[in-house]
Amino acid sequence: QVQLVESGGGIMQAGGSLRLSCAASGRTFSIYFMGWFRQAPGKDREFVAGIRWSGVGAYYADSVNGRFTISRDNTKNTMYLQMNTLKSEDTGVYYCAVKTASVNYKSPASYAYWGPGTQVTVSS
Repeated sequence: QVQLVESGGGIMQAGGSLRLSCAASGRTFSIYFMGWFRQAPGKDREFVAGIRWSGVGAYYADSVNGRFTISRDNTKNTMYLQMNTLKSEDTGVYYCAVKTASVNYKSPASYAYWGPGTQVTVSS
């Protein structure tokens, strides 16, 4: 079991920046890939960014590529999402998750452990 807790959400004007954090605890030695997802009201949960827990490899949704940066600090078992040039369409609940299935990293079904989420609201 891995426990996840997100933090850093809030309300920001369009064009601003926010940094989300995701602290992992429990069986963190089993983590090999983590991701950020978001869900807007009335919409499906969608992939935002993902990162390999060791080595090199970061992946982004087209909608955030060039604006968001995913990173990790293995010594703190923490993952981050730096969000710049925020847009109103970035509004939603942001979740971090641990990937456990060796299939499509963009699919929520590939992730078994989820945090409770943190709300991000971007006002235009």
